[in-house]
Amino acid sequence: MNKQGYRKPPEEIDMVQAERSIRVAGLISLLALAAAVPAGYFLMPAVFVFPEELPERLAFAAQASIFVLLCVVIAIGMVSTARRFSPEDIGGSAARGPSEHIAIYVAFLQNTLEQAVIAVGLYFALATLLSGPWLALIPIGVLFFLVGRVLFLRGYSRGVEGRALGMTLTMTPTVLGYLLVIVLVVGKWI
Repeated sequence: MNKQGYRKPPEEIDMVQAERSIRVAGLISLLALAAAVPAGYFLMPAVFVFPEELPERLAFAAQASIFVLLCVVIAIGMVSTARRFSPEDIGGSAARGPSEHIAIYVAFLQNTLEQAVIAVGLYFALATLLSGPWLALIPIGVLFFLVGRVLFLRGYSRGVEGRALGMTLTMTPTVLGYLLVIVLVVGKWI
């Protein structure tokens, strides 16, 4: 197995295999989410009382978002720590692109920041539209985000096949959550 799959030249990438890996990962993520949503809806209220009023729901979204934003903090720490021990990178990102020593960490940070922004926005939107057991969608999204980020980072060096499951676990709840928010908002307007 190529340990540096993410550095393959474009002509060496098997696009059919890459697409297959992404689709399989997407299907796994979708099936996992399809199992997690009803489990969260029915099981979480047995151990946790979800807030009903809007201010408490917004506070719930803010508190849940801390775990997602912590991933960004960790990624920043990984880049800055690795940069301190790399002569090629100690000058900072304005001096030159990332060296091999920190390239994966930089890519992880960038992708995690992008994913965190859209996930946190979703949590606040959901908190304005849902209450009761439906708020389980927020901690489910956080759990998928956390697991997805770990798998994304661990698999990154293997290329698209290695990071696909982590990426789809991170994205699937967010993308489907945005579709739900759009449907709920449009339903309120009609």
